[in-house]
Amino acid sequence: MESRYFKEHSSYLNRDMEFKMYGHDGILCLIIPCQDGRFFEWEDRNMFDLMSEWIDAGQIQFVTIDTIDSETWSSNGPSAPRMAQHENWVNYIMNELVPSALAKANKSADEEMMIMGASMGATHAANLFFRFPDRFTKLIALSGVYDLSRYIYDNNFDGNFYQNSPLAYLPNMDLHHSYIQKYNSNDARFVVGQGAWEDVCLEDLRKLADVMYRKGIHLPTYFWGEDTPHDWPSWEKQILTYLPEML
Repeated sequence: MESRYFKEHSSYLNRDMEFKMYGHDGILCLIIPCQDGRFFEWEDRNMFDLMSEWIDAGQIQFVTIDTIDSETWSSNGPSAPRMAQHENWVNYIMNELVPSALAKANKSADEEMMIMGASMGATHAANLFFRFPDRFTKLIALSGVYDLSRYIYDNNFDGNFYQNSPLAYLPNMDLHHSYIQKYNSNDARFVVGQGAWEDVCLEDLRKLADVMYRKGIHLPTYFWGEDTPHDWPSWEKQILTYLPEML
């Protein structure tokens, strides 16, 4: 399996950002690690070995990136600068990382992409899928949280918070918003277990499923059983279940 490491400067974050790419052909999928995670997390977890059948066949290739959660959602500081920094990270992804990765993958600048993550990685992946449906047309979100208000400690729910918390902006989306049709033409899997450590994720996916139903967003949600905890063995099984359906 071909893999390549890169470090490139981000003007939005004012630092060098590391990322890695895997595979040689197929749809480009952005992987976002778990909370406070690094770009090498999925490799360390042998996730690409798990998906090697499709990577080696040229059906999919991946780009893995760093989060800055320690400065944003994991931080206990005032909300406004944390949320502004998160939006800087979003701008880094959309305006710097994505164009660079597409070029390195020999894709056109307007190429559609897939996005994937587990735990907080699923939160970020789903948010980018909802915010940028022309870019990210396929999503696998495993055990995400979608109401980010629990990470705001000073009741300062500003615009940067609002546009990065799906259960803040989706309930207010107009029923005739053009994005709803785009969501329905895209492909997604929202997945959660009902085992240990999944309580908050389970609650949030139920809320998200209800909002999507009321808005006419026909994207599937999957609720696995009580034998499915918030942990890597669960996510491995879920990827093996849903990824082949989407390629």
